[in-house]
Amino acid sequence: MIGFYNYTVILTYLGTVSGFVGLTFAFNDNPLAALICLIFAGLCDMFDGKVASTKKRTQKEKRFGIQIDSLSDVICFGVLPAAIVYQAAEKALWAIPVCAFYMLCALIRLAFYNVDEEDRQEEEGDEARKVYLGLPVTSSALLIPLFMGLGALLNIHYWINLPMN
Repeated sequence: MIGFYNYTVILTYLGTVSGFVGLTFAFNDNPLAALICLIFAGLCDMFDGKVASTKKRTQKEKRFGIQIDSLSDVICFGVLPAAIVYQAAEKALWAIPVCAFYMLCALIRLAFYNVDEEDRQEEEGDEARKVYLGLPVTSSALLIPLFMGLGALLNIHYWINLPMN
């Protein structure tokens, strides 16, 4: 298995595994466990950059870190939230295009970020990014559990399962 296996990417790998485990929970009708996995993946993502910055890395290691982080984010904050919402919507037909659209938005945003980050590093060097464009996909690790938790506490049923015959 080619790649980099040092402590700078361990949190990213743990978050990705959490995303996969969350997918298995979502598709086995265990939304609470899936939400916990989403939150854990969000925590891993929150700190992976800080951990990575503690080690002097080669340019190849840095580029790998950017790519692996975004690939992990597609799984954890693109596919997993879509699966959770699809299951929460009781597999309603309308949820398929809604969740697919969200997942594509996450994918496109992450690809754009990677291209933008490569350009920025060529121009500015290794200096830390000061401004981000758009809403990070990792915000789904906060927003989806928040809305679903509030819905459960307030006994609000968000999903309307429209018959689509």
